[in-house]
Amino acid sequence: MMIASDLTIWLVILSLGLGTFLLRWSFLGAIGTRQLPGWASRALRYTAVAVLPALVAPLVVWPAATGGQPDPARLTAAAVTLIVGLWTRNLLYAVIAGMIALFGTLYLWA
Repeated sequence: MMIASDLTIWLVILSLGLGTFLLRWSFLGAIGTRQLPGWASRALRYTAVAVLPALVAPLVVWPAATGGQPDPARLTAAAVTLIVGLWTRNLLYAVIAGMIALFGTLYLWA
């Protein structure tokens, strides 16, 4: 295992901070007052729809709580959340139903 020097660590931290700032500034500072093109506005509408499943899917399919093995309780909770969300079109109801399904199945199978 290679241990980095203090200077290397600080250079990495500062360069990542600068890169993050420049990425955010490019959207907010440089083009923040201009109207986005139609194709960009349409693509940005799907950001939340793409990010949320990308965050949740690994936690459902490969949960750390089970050592990376699929778990029937989490798969059931994900299915219940999806069904309730599609049926009611309400995020809060879907999340609450998924929580109830997860804790209920964990309680029943434990």
